[in-house]
Amino acid sequence: MRLTEFHQLIEDEFGGAHGEWIVHSHVIADLGDTPEMLIENGVDPKVVWEKLCDDFDIPESRRFGIDRPGK
Repeated sequence: MRLTEFHQLIEDEFGGAHGEWIVHSHVIADLGDTPEMLIENGVDPKVVWEKLCDDFDIPESRRFGIDRPGK
């Protein structure tokens, strides 16, 4: 997963401001750090996204973001 895709999924699910707060402040239980630091330290954004979804109980149906025609 590209970093741009990760950020789009964050915005789709949480919104702009709340999503940014989560990326900078939420410590992912299974990984022990914030999404920002995990990605900065080389963890695949896909793994970070999956663990965030687990932490926030995001259903499978919403884990792929919003359908955008033409993309």
